[in-house]
Amino acid sequence: MGLIDQAAKTAGRARYAAAQGLRTAWYAAQMQAARSQSGGFDRPGEPEFRPSRGRPDTGELRKAYLRLFVQDLANVEAGLYPPPQDLRPADLPGALKSAQAFLRDAAEVNRRRLARDGTEVRSQVPEGTNRYPAYYLQNFHYQSGGWFTDDSAELYDTQVEALFSGTADAMRRAALAEISRELKGRDQRTLRLLDVACGNGRFLEKVLGVFPKLPVTGLDLSPSYTDAARARLAPWRQADVIHDAAETMPLESASQDIAVSVFFFHELPPKVRPLVLAEIFRTLKPGGLFVLADSVQFGDYPAMDGLLEYFPHGFHEPYYKGYLDWNLASALETAGFVKERETLAFLTKVTTWRRPR
Repeated sequence: MGLIDQAAKTAGRARYAAAQGLRTAWYAAQMQAARSQSGGFDRPGEPEFRPSRGRPDTGELRKAYLRLFVQDLANVEAGLYPPPQDLRPADLPGALKSAQAFLRDAAEVNRRRLARDGTEVRSQVPEGTNRYPAYYLQNFHYQSGGWFTDDSAELYDTQVEALFSGTADAMRRAALAEISRELKGRDQRTLRLLDVACGNGRFLEKVLGVFPKLPVTGLDLSPSYTDAARARLAPWRQADVIHDAAETMPLESASQDIAVSVFFFHELPPKVRPLVLAEIFRTLKPGGLFVLADSVQFGDYPAMDGLLEYFPHGFHEPYYKGYLDWNLASALETAGFVKERETLAFLTKVTTWRRPR
């Protein structure tokens, strides 16, 4: 490498470090403010939470946090995706608005915890309850409207980034790296990608930022989130968004080259996970790739098992506790998949699976 190339690489690393440092500080400050005004995240009136698996090792947590960004930068330098553009001046008004909305919402957390019964959402579903399975009609994340409000769809990105101190997009990019490896040297226009539980379209937006001609389909059961996803993905005419359930996808068999799921399986009941896996397997072409990105589980970071144990206590995550010791490999293999890769990206585990030819 010549001196000019080395200087450019050094400058690029400096820009990356500065941008990600500012970004994580911004979201960490929001989380700290939320914790301060809500009195922490133990349930009001209940004893302090004491994990049975011990207190998390903050030193190990910090190391995993730093490894995430080392890995992310390595992916950028390997050409798997461009450097993140997180500090554009044009985005500042929106970021301030989102931060204010997040803090207003966080101030209501204690009230919701004390007053809710967990299923108020059933009286708020705009299309009635017949279309939605019972497990979906809950106040996920202490939202009285569950997944059924426009406010939830608008707040979600900021909530997740604040929760993970500005690392959520970096963790998602570990899944994007696997998609980039799969598409390398192939004509993106001839392939199809499915995002199962696409939410408000944030991940698909990142995918299309790298592969702007790739035909993609997002599927989600929330009417508010699918509306948000359609608006977000409107610049790409080949992007489609479907409002339907992952366990009964209205897609042809063997129609997708890649399927991806990000932060979804931990929100499914144990009996539903195999149904969704079967549908993903069905819709993938023989030889197709499934990228599964979700929470790390017990044993991935033994020193942090206590932190994972806290999540279903501190947030309304009704199926997360069971997910932590779910035998992911056995479930995927039972569905017919063959494992290829596994990567830990801070608090996210990304695994890739192949439908055999």
